[in-house]
Amino acid sequence: MLDSRSILITGGTGSFGQAFVRRVLDRYPGVSRLVIYSRDELKQFEMGQRFSAEEHAGLRYFIGDVRDGDRLRRAMEGIDVVIHAAALKQVPAAEYNPFECIKTNVLGAENVIEACLDTGVKNVVALSTDKAAAPINLYGATKLCSDKLFTAANNIRGARDVRFSVVRYGNVMGSRGSVIPFFMARRKTGVLPITDPAMTRFNITLDEGVDMVLWAVENALGGEIFVPKIPSYRIGDVAEAIAPGCETPVIGIRPGEKIHEEMITASDSFNTVDLGRYYAILPSAGFFSMDDYLARTGGTTVAPGFAYNSGTNEHFLTVEELRRLIRDHVDASFSVLEGTS
Repeated sequence: MLDSRSILITGGTGSFGQAFVRRVLDRYPGVSRLVIYSRDELKQFEMGQRFSAEEHAGLRYFIGDVRDGDRLRRAMEGIDVVIHAAALKQVPAAEYNPFECIKTNVLGAENVIEACLDTGVKNVVALSTDKAAAPINLYGATKLCSDKLFTAANNIRGARDVRFSVVRYGNVMGSRGSVIPFFMARRKTGVLPITDPAMTRFNITLDEGVDMVLWAVENALGGEIFVPKIPSYRIGDVAEAIAPGCETPVIGIRPGEKIHEEMITASDSFNTVDLGRYYAILPSAGFFSMDDYLARTGGTTVAPGFAYNSGTNEHFLTVEELRRLIRDHVDASFSVLEGTS
């Protein structure tokens, strides 16, 4: 699928970016060029120790910020596929520094779109978040704006052969700043502060996120927001999986947090298609009709009023399933005994 093609990933030194690069290099050795575009030279240097440009002929590290449209256009010369993963995503930091978040997540998204339109890119997949559905914090609101920009970009592509789509998924297991690494770092203290015992979250592994993006590159018609069918977990079960016996004082939710996350709202249901492994939320002002999309994909419509919520999800991870996933996808040396010693 990606052999002989040129790929650029923004935010390429992040958790997703590194997993994506590893997969591409392993699975598509014939990739023509793979450009890691990010703004942190230290992270690029460290990543270069694991993925060397000397060992992988097409690998390139490109310093740049998505806030810089000219730099993006230069980086995208000759690129076929763009994966947009750059974002400011820490909820408290976004609440405290709102316009910095807007500059990267909204204005940066528009810069990516303009650069793709100007340089002949063929496929664009932007990463979103469950917090973009019915957002209550600034981060979620900026990602909703970004989603709208990318889906609407298909309406202004003219005669260009380019497709823009979005993937929206839940919390990535083990990603930097997420709850599992935080709990693992704190378990030796014997105290794991939790925000609310009723809190639930969607869960996806990095590998599943990469799978989804690659699927979208291959299958998107343009304008969709793809949503995976993934399990949920309860925050108390995560604490029990990592460190049984620890105290779990309730500290309350942080500013801008929800008790449960949504990825598809009831209002979205009228434009949502079930594709089997994924859902697709279609644009309300797209260039194809619902009937046309169903005929081309073999999908089915969801029931009016359908909503996809982490608190009402049919599949919840058990404590033992969480332990296994942490061991397999976060820390191979993870042992429950370490948390109780």
